[in-house]
Amino acid sequence: MRAVLASSWALLLGMLLLQVGNGLQGSLMGVRGAIEGFSTFQLSLIASAYFVGFLGGSKLAPLFIARVGHVRVFAALGALISAVLLAYPVVTDPYAWMLFRVMIGFSLCGVYVTAESWLNNAATNQTRGQALSAYVIVQMVGIVAAQGILSMGDPSGFILFIIPSILVSLAFAPILLSVSPTPAFEATRSMSVRELYRKSPLGVVGLFLLGGVFAGQFAMAAVYATEADLSLQQLSAFVSSFFIGAIVLQYPIGWLSDRMDRRILICGASGLAGVVAVVGWFFGDIYSVLLVTAVFSGGLAQPLYALLLAYTNDYLEPQDMAAASGGLLFANGLGSVIGPVAIGLAMAEVGPGGFWLVMAILLFATSGYAAWRMTQRQSAYSAEDDYDAVSYPAIMAGASVVVMEAAQEAYVDAAEEMAEAAAEEEIRSNNQS
Repeated sequence: MRAVLASSWALLLGMLLLQVGNGLQGSLMGVRGAIEGFSTFQLSLIASAYFVGFLGGSKLAPLFIARVGHVRVFAALGALISAVLLAYPVVTDPYAWMLFRVMIGFSLCGVYVTAESWLNNAATNQTRGQALSAYVIVQMVGIVAAQGILSMGDPSGFILFIIPSILVSLAFAPILLSVSPTPAFEATRSMSVRELYRKSPLGVVGLFLLGGVFAGQFAMAAVYATEADLSLQQLSAFVSSFFIGAIVLQYPIGWLSDRMDRRILICGASGLAGVVAVVGWFFGDIYSVLLVTAVFSGGLAQPLYALLLAYTNDYLEPQDMAAASGGLLFANGLGSVIGPVAIGLAMAEVGPGGFWLVMAILLFATSGYAAWRMTQRQSAYSAEDDYDAVSYPAIMAGASVVVMEAAQEAYVDAAEEMAEAAAEEEIRSNNQS
């Protein structure tokens, strides 16, 4: 980890500042939108628009990079993000905000793809997994820190829009001034969603459903807290709790996934997260219970992203893993677009509890589908064969195509190392006999 920090500290610092700005504006939308009189459904469309832009960026940003290069794309999209952040308080119209959110989502995806290319380029086969872990920690710490800034500001004024604009602008300085060489850009062969579904139905369906869960936690939690009449400080703590839980439970769930049938863990974790959502639905008016619910909801649900990726890889050949990234990202992105709208409609019908209701439905659907898939195919896990699973790289839900591909590369490297170690052990055993 020390080697990763030494080679990539400027990039990680820049991404930390960027994530603080992104996390701050993401929560601020729900609070300021309510102040401006936007309806819950309008706020859900604004939230969804971010993921529309992000999904579009995942397709177009690599094309832009291939045409004009990393540095130009990085600088141009960074300037656009900073400008759009300042436009929010100037044009307080819900439809304008939807357009702004599409632009923010598109630009941030392009920035992530560019910056993460540098991170992946700086990592070696031995350090790629550690680099991804450091990157995930930086992302989540940034989002949690953003909520602390929100709790100390006035959402009805301009300052909380200026701060993320400043942070985003500052984020580019350590990255562009670092000595890291511009990475070569290579387009990866893609696998269609249909072909991927044939290889791993649970991976595709699970990531689609999880997209709605993550989008709800990231983009609609502040809307829920506002509708539930939480104070600004309570709202900030509530939103932070989802990501604190994800940081705490990411590695225990990863440890379990290497020692049991991953489908059982997917089924159990998503089902338990669904139960937690039901608790939030019925007891959301008790603030202490609400915080605990958010911790376990985020802690159980968000690690499912990496877990589903690892499960999908169990049924892919190593040469197909990078190609699967595009299909998995599309499934997850589509769920992220639909999730906030579904939550907004539910909240408009049944009140704030609709947030937890949709969460519960999505999580129970994931659990039920995983349970059904266990009856349809032989598991890759076999206790009798002393099964050793390849540890999955920890990545955050909503990752860009570069992080997804880097995670796949780390997975392939680990699988190859495990295979080589097994072959050497077999040779030694044969020589001894």
